[in-house]
Amino acid sequence: MPPPGSSPVRVVVTDANILINLIHVGRLDLLGKLPPYSFVVPEEVVKEVKDPSQAEALQTALSSGLLQVVQLMDPAELTVYADLIQILGSGEAACLSLAQCRQWLIASDEKKKFRRETLARLGAGRLLNTPGILTLAISSGILTVEDAPDSLDLRSTAHSSHQSIARPLGKLL
Repeated sequence: MPPPGSSPVRVVVTDANILINLIHVGRLDLLGKLPPYSFVVPEEVVKEVKDPSQAEALQTALSSGLLQVVQLMDPAELTVYADLIQILGSGEAACLSLAQCRQWLIASDEKKKFRRETLARLGAGRLLNTPGILTLAISSGILTVEDAPDSLDLRSTAHSSHQSIARPLGKLL
């Protein structure tokens, strides 16, 4: 149980593209610094990170406890996964199955089919993307706009990204 006055922990199941983006800009550490969020990674996603340096960074984050690996175990999760694997990749299907069945948030930069399926199954406000994570870090005081990775060009979109991503997530707390 969280201490009095603190927010309950919100679990965020994380797709490979988020991990790879944050590894690429050297900010995977942010996932361990965004209270009240706890980021988890399905086994299927861990297997998708194949580049040796990225896999090493991910394993370091897992070993240090920054991220935790989760498994599809419940029959309902496996049923949803079996349905989703017909239209999505393994990692995306695992993330969406876990988010749907466990009432978690989901972090992914996937578009099109994945985004449509996520919104249909989870509703608005439960999908977080890389700019949204960086914007949450900025609004939490963990990162400054000046220190935000240049490659994601948050300097011009920090305000609008915060409006569209952080506000819906804040309503869930």
